[in-house]
Amino acid sequence: MLEGYAGRLFWKLLLALWASMLLSIVVAVAYLRSVELAAAPASMALTPPPSVPLLPLLPLAPVITGMVAMFAAGVGVAWYLAVPLRQLRRGLAQVAEGRFDVRVRPALGRRRDELAELADDFDRMAAQLQQLARSRQELLHDISHEMRSPLARMQAAIGLLRQDATQAAAMIDRIERESERMDALVEELLTLHRLEAAPESWAEGTVDVLDLLHAVAEDAGFEARAAGRELRIDAPGEFVARVRGELLHRAFENVVRNAVKYTAAGTAVEIQARVDGGELVVTVADRGPGVPEHARTLMFQPFTRLEGASSVRGIGLGLAIAQRALQLNGGSIEAGARPGGGLVMTLRLRAT
Repeated sequence: MLEGYAGRLFWKLLLALWASMLLSIVVAVAYLRSVELAAAPASMALTPPPSVPLLPLLPLAPVITGMVAMFAAGVGVAWYLAVPLRQLRRGLAQVAEGRFDVRVRPALGRRRDELAELADDFDRMAAQLQQLARSRQELLHDISHEMRSPLARMQAAIGLLRQDATQAAAMIDRIERESERMDALVEELLTLHRLEAAPESWAEGTVDVLDLLHAVAEDAGFEARAAGRELRIDAPGEFVARVRGELLHRAFENVVRNAVKYTAAGTAVEIQARVDGGELVVTVADRGPGVPEHARTLMFQPFTRLEGASSVRGIGLGLAIAQRALQLNGGSIEAGARPGGGLVMTLRLRAT
């Protein structure tokens, strides 16, 4: 039972304390034995009795030996604890300065206790911060690129409009499309920020989740037909739950539209929904290029661009928003390969 609450460091410190107590007892016993021999009659002693009586010093023996033993044990324990704590403090100072490449665990050698585990946790934290910092730098580059392109096209359209007023209708349409694209990008950024900074700001309500799914499928199906693709949905019945409906709608929309966007021309995106033991399971399958197996978990991280994964191009916000939206509703999402080629997204949601 005690092992569930105490780890290796606890037992090491307890052993050091026990060893110091044992040492003081051994020394005290040896001292008492020497006193007995010194106080014995001269005829029984091997050596003449000492000229200074030792009996007055008898009460001080355990105190002196205990102090010496505890001091020695304290020095050892203090050194044992101070070294890793000093390394951790140095690492924290470097992280505070923005140096996320610092690692503490290698400096602790073969140590195996809670402080070593703490160093492992610190290194994982530093690695995640390093990845986040790198991702945010890439985000700034991606956002500048994503915004520069529509801005350049808008400026070109305005220039052509000034040169030839007869093209006003076409140029205005172009400017409108580019402004909508920029607005969508800003909206995604704000949504992700709100999900991470103020998740409680999304209102809850009781809704039929399958109605949300059908509404998303209807809109996406219109876009699919316009692009020479098809969308099929098989989601009978109802699934009423108390959820953050707006978030769930965005999660479905991001996943379904991503599938419609990257499925091959002339193919269909298939949506299926079923209730399994009080859990709603929704699959969205496309016939796109797919995603490599090693990248199927990374694709849900915000600001992540995956090499060789053409089905998740862009700045990597849509699926990150979908995952966080489902998590806030007590659900989950995962990606897998579709037999015959393509990607299958599986969304799960429990009734509440």
